[in-house]
Amino acid sequence: MTKEALIEFEGVIKEILPDSRFRVTLDNGYETMAYVAGRVKRNRIRIAMGDRVMLENQDRVKTGPIKKVLVANRGEIAVRVMRTCREMGIQTVAVYSDVDRDALHTRYATEAYHIGPPAPRESYLNMQKLIDVAKKSGADAIHPGYGFLSENAEFARACARAGITFVGPRPELLDMMGDKTAARALAQRINVPTLPGTENPITDRDEALRTAKSIGFPLIIKAAFGGGGRGMRVVQRAADLANLLDEAQAEAGRAFGNPAVFLEKYIPRAKHIEVQVLG
Repeated sequence: MTKEALIEFEGVIKEILPDSRFRVTLDNGYETMAYVAGRVKRNRIRIAMGDRVMLENQDRVKTGPIKKVLVANRGEIAVRVMRTCREMGIQTVAVYSDVDRDALHTRYATEAYHIGPPAPRESYLNMQKLIDVAKKSGADAIHPGYGFLSENAEFARACARAGITFVGPRPELLDMMGDKTAARALAQRINVPTLPGTENPITDRDEALRTAKSIGFPLIIKAAFGGGGRGMRVVQRAADLANLLDEAQAEAGRAFGNPAVFLEKYIPRAKHIEVQVLG
């Protein structure tokens, strides 16, 4: 069963994009992406930067018990999700690339579907393929596990538009927290202390070196759109920065479909405390 969930937000248009989307700064200080509604196009209503708008989130949401879950991940991560589903009496759907055809998660699931070649961009990061398989298999929900698309707001929105439950935070929360630089900016806005680091993802080696000198060594390179240790490198001295930056960006691109990274002061032997964001 599906229903329309109507949530309203007010804000100001900050940027208009050519693909019928625009960026809005909400009154609560957050930013989000919005789409031009059909009635706006039909009535040829003009919108401009600085206009105040009210956004309606009318994505379709599943109600009632979930009967079948597609796990959009691989290996141990997928098996752990499937084990819990089995204990709850929920059927599971595995997806696999060429190299994972005989992996444990494909045998543990109720059913399994091939989604492409080994490169994650063409398989585990391919949003449309995952949604197509969910529809084909009759899955009510998609569980992303962690890594891959688990912090991707666009994937959460795509699931909602397809009438499939995304097992994870709402897209608005992923906009705020999925991008680590945006999460740092949010923390600073509400006066939560943060380590010295870059405000935006690093795209240029020279920029990285200038920023690194102001932060000081040792520092750490982190993936902006993922976690789990992927796309991370500790840099002890300036001479190592360029090579480690290349490594981190390449790994982040493979793991999360986005090579963006940022720099942050490295604290050796720090206590790591996880904070879960629910919603």
